[in-house]
Amino acid sequence: MTISPYELLLYAGALTILFMTPGPVWVALTARALSGGFQAAWPVALGVVVGDIIWPFLAILGVTWVVSVFAGFMAVLRWVACITFLTMGGLIIRNADKTIAADSRLTRPGMWAGFLAGLAVILGNPKAILFYMGMLPGFFDLTALTWADMAAICFLSFLIPLLGNLALALFIGRARGFLTSPTALRRTNLVAGFLLIGVGLVIPFT
Repeated sequence: MTISPYELLLYAGALTILFMTPGPVWVALTARALSGGFQAAWPVALGVVVGDIIWPFLAILGVTWVVSVFAGFMAVLRWVACITFLTMGGLIIRNADKTIAADSRLTRPGMWAGFLAGLAVILGNPKAILFYMGMLPGFFDLTALTWADMAAICFLSFLIPLLGNLALALFIGRARGFLTSPTALRRTNLVAGFLLIGVGLVIPFT
């Protein structure tokens, strides 16, 4: 490896700051955890992992060329993410009065949907794009990296956000367990639904 442990430590600190800055991923995790608990939210964190590996890898290999080639694909992906969040938010609001047991769509089919939502929101997240494409070259000399260096960078890039996202989802999922009354459940579902719709409306313009 050509990069030092100190450089990796600085990069890990930057990743921690990136995670602590609220953004679309936080909103998506919060909405899913409020609507279906930790079970509905953890697939979002796994979807985010894929993006957190792709962005630094593309930055290392030459982001300018890749983005110019796949610019149309990214535009399509944003609209897919938009439709996904609008649909999920609408379904939650429509079923705001139902318990989770009465509406298993919020949990059962939501695993794959949650994964895709996490992937879409991280690929369309301007904060992640700005960080990995703009800031990563400031931490390392990308022209001198070995495959071991790239593996270490990608490993940190997904590990730190993954642990943070899972902790956030677990915390919100546990707090949701205290909401037992029908009135509180309805309010929770309405908040979750509008949060998802908010993400869907913002994505096309970011």
